[in-house]
Amino acid sequence: MKLASLKSGRDGQLIVVSHDLTTAVAVTDIADTLQHALDNWAAVSPALQQRYEALNAGNAENVFAFDPAACSAPLPRAYHWADGSAYVTHVELVRKARGAELPPSFWSDPLIYMGASDAFIGPRDDIEVESEDWGIDFEAEVVVITDDVPAGTNASLARQHIKLIGLVNDVSLRNLIPAELGKQFGFYQSKPWTSFTPVLVTPDELGASWDGAKLHLPLRATLNGELIGAPNAGVDMTFDFPTLIAHCAKSRSLMAGTVIGSGTVSNVDSKDGSCCLAEVRCLETIADGEPKTPFMSFGDRVEIEMLDDNNNSIFGKIDQVVVQYHPPTSSAGE
Repeated sequence: MKLASLKSGRDGQLIVVSHDLTTAVAVTDIADTLQHALDNWAAVSPALQQRYEALNAGNAENVFAFDPAACSAPLPRAYHWADGSAYVTHVELVRKARGAELPPSFWSDPLIYMGASDAFIGPRDDIEVESEDWGIDFEAEVVVITDDVPAGTNASLARQHIKLIGLVNDVSLRNLIPAELGKQFGFYQSKPWTSFTPVLVTPDELGASWDGAKLHLPLRATLNGELIGAPNAGVDMTFDFPTLIAHCAKSRSLMAGTVIGSGTVSNVDSKDGSCCLAEVRCLETIADGEPKTPFMSFGDRVEIEMLDDNNNSIFGKIDQVVVQYHPPTSSAGE
């Protein structure tokens, strides 16, 4: 099934969306929010599935046209957002561009950071950034959503905890990253926003493209109408999703609604392009000694989407414009 959230308060209103992404129906009688559904997945998912099947069969009541612009992120805020760097070839390329060696452990031990999950943004929401000097970049990624994962869960058992799959744009401010990483304490200011596709889907929606661990389809990233890349997300993924989940659960339990990200999708030869501008710039640096492609500017439009084998959109499209944010200049009430 396919699930989305209409903009409503901080946690949205859960809806079921048709397979072709054209219609939807409310499910507040089953679960008012996606977090509620995930907290009670075993109890409510059969009823959600029945409503989904009725919608696709034309038998549902109170059906309305599905509008991605009316949607928040399917999970507008989450208790836990852990983003990996599962495509080690991407990390290797970035380090090669600056003349640094890749530590051997990167090929055997996942690299993961904990991101801000208090306010994910919707598929049509603007990307608000104060300054272009911060180096605004998109990162097209695949994510999975889990139910409760006990501490110590291994990769084999982790597969059964993947309940939903989607795509995100993990916005990065590249010129703020070096100083933050130089402090040896990870990202914070350099990761301002994460936006989601309009819908998340259950694994059965993906057919043979989902093998229980990886999603074997190209991920398309477009900037101002130009395709930047469409690397296959199932190729060159060093650490699959069960491995990432097991890594996160090594020393603690994960709560229902935990979001696990793949990191920027990347292929070894880059023949199908890149899913972020940083990788494009690294390839230019390796080839020509310096980057030529600029980071994003105000007014730029980024689109992220994945199509099935029949060229139909699976998750809907992330379609966002970069705009300038103006910080407050006075305290409330002044």
